[in-house]
Amino acid sequence: MDAVARAAWLRETLARHNHAYYVLDAPTVPDAEYDILFRELQALEQQHPELLTADSPTIRVGGEALPSFPSVRHVVPMLSIRTETDTEASGALAFDQRVRRELDLSDADPAVEYAAELKFDGLAINLRYENGILVQAATRGDGETGEEVTQNIRTIRQIPLRLANGAPPVLEVRGEVYMSRPDFERYNAKQRERGAATLVNPRNGAAGSIRQLDPKLAAQRPLSFFAYGLGEVQAWDMPTTHSGVLDALAMLGMPVSEHRVTTHGAEGLITFHAKIRALRDQLPFDIDGVVYKVNSISLQRQLGFVTREPRWAVAHKYPAEEALTVVEAIEVQVGRTGAITPVARLQPVFVGGVTVTNATLHNEDEARRKDVRIGDTVIVRRAGDVIPEVVGFVADKRPMKDLFGSEPLYQPYSSPTTCPACGSSVEKPEGEAVARCTGGLFCPAQRKQAILHFASRRALDIEGLGEKLVDQMVDNAILRTPADIYKLGVLAIANLERMAEKSASNLLEAIARSRNTTLARFIYALGIRNVGEATARDLAAHFGNLDAFLLADEAALQEVNDVGPIVASSIRHFLDQPHNVEVIEQLRAGGLTWPEGEPIRRDALPLNGKTFVLTGTLPNLSRDEAKAMIEAQGGKVSGSVSKKTDYVVAGAEAGSKLDKARELGILIIDESQLLELLKS
Repeated sequence: MDAVARAAWLRETLARHNHAYYVLDAPTVPDAEYDILFRELQALEQQHPELLTADSPTIRVGGEALPSFPSVRHVVPMLSIRTETDTEASGALAFDQRVRRELDLSDADPAVEYAAELKFDGLAINLRYENGILVQAATRGDGETGEEVTQNIRTIRQIPLRLANGAPPVLEVRGEVYMSRPDFERYNAKQRERGAATLVNPRNGAAGSIRQLDPKLAAQRPLSFFAYGLGEVQAWDMPTTHSGVLDALAMLGMPVSEHRVTTHGAEGLITFHAKIRALRDQLPFDIDGVVYKVNSISLQRQLGFVTREPRWAVAHKYPAEEALTVVEAIEVQVGRTGAITPVARLQPVFVGGVTVTNATLHNEDEARRKDVRIGDTVIVRRAGDVIPEVVGFVADKRPMKDLFGSEPLYQPYSSPTTCPACGSSVEKPEGEAVARCTGGLFCPAQRKQAILHFASRRALDIEGLGEKLVDQMVDNAILRTPADIYKLGVLAIANLERMAEKSASNLLEAIARSRNTTLARFIYALGIRNVGEATARDLAAHFGNLDAFLLADEAALQEVNDVGPIVASSIRHFLDQPHNVEVIEQLRAGGLTWPEGEPIRRDALPLNGKTFVLTGTLPNLSRDEAKAMIEAQGGKVSGSVSKKTDYVVAGAEAGSKLDKARELGILIIDESQLLELLKS
């Protein structure tokens, strides 16, 4: 095969692997094999520069920095969609009524068919393909003229550089560049480790990345893309519906969101809006609403536009997730492991569907980097159930000492030198971002959190021992350590506020039940820093009994699966504290029991190295029970299906995970087959 043919084959092969990995989330080759093919193509293009084409995957790494972005005039204007600010069901009803009125439909006429999809919170982009090759990418700009950002867009691996067969001579694809929340968090974590600037939020991260003049910087940002519409089209047998257009784009290799439906009338729109609102927190990317479009292209043309907005579409929003408010004070919270967390006390503000009065500043380094001070007007963000956080301050609203604005009224935040809860010294270990109280269980704040953790569902699972009750018990010196839980009597509990004798009896029954547990749950319940559920299970399986675990040195601990020097040091530091050992012995004396045995080698477990995914509702087992049984035999349970999945355990009403398992040819089993597998 000559160089020309080999380069063409490599481009096609790498494009196919890219699509499988980045769009379908179903890798077809190991990373090492992909890298070999990629390096071969790079070498060919260096030896024969004439072989470098506009669709070569090697150009995704970024080209030369630009002095500025050229302007691009859109052939078909990129107009905005009208926003329905009424976030309730009445917003969808109002849109349907407007459409029916414009189409001159009576109550007797059939319901209008709509396409409903997500409103992504990113940056709108127009991608121009000529004969299937990406030749230009431009931002929306003012709708008439945008900026050419082709080099930066080429770094996004979800965007095909060449469309699949069947592409027309000219096809402009419009969609949203976004940054997923997991990618955003991973990027910021790496930046913090390097002491570099972090991104404010995923939307700003996406927009800022696309507007980097140096494409090599854009290539370092983890960006993604969803297509949602068209610009200019030439000589294409275009589908007759919007949903058909999206299906056709997916067939051409464009990433299109799976969260879209065709539905009829206002009721269908209301149902979709409510469904996505419930799903919103689970999505890996930010949305700020949904979009409704009349599905028929001919009806869209009939409805037309008003004031540069289509009559046939509307964006139906959800409550805002960012808002401005004022910092009234900065206080600190003391966590279960002694972590000192600065918290901004705020003027109450409604954001993300709730009223927020507090927001985390994470740690001293982060608070200083953001330079948030008392009196500042700040941007507060709350996404789903995530703890509200301050993402930045408004510089021109900062209180100053004088009219000339030469010096801020308040000083930057600094971590306290003593714990506000117990007065113990606060230390910040070298190389760590978090300052910690050294008081241990002597500290009331740590004591409360330690007891709550001990009683939590995944630890000893003591139902009824919640935050308010623990606060009362610690404040009244009834509980000092988790061991005191097993010394409680009905009178001591019943005398507490809002605790009747029946409630006290129920709590004592829950405490009695918790005495029969497992070694893994007990180790996890101790609240050792850096020891989560999986590590606790590995420790229990490796050592077999509590005494062997207590006596293990750091070298012995590092023989356990996934336990490295940091975790081993945390465990040994915890077990070397006399008061912790005393609590453990008191717990043992309090009647806690669990099966003990000889140490178990993880590599001898029957399901070692096997990955399972659970989907749907199983007939007899809860998801937690099935997960525990799999992990007890050495298997791992993942939340998503991929090429690395060995088994998918499917129950009633299994969803998209089952479909993906079938696509990838992964073995699908039911509950009875899982139980047989565990027995074998």
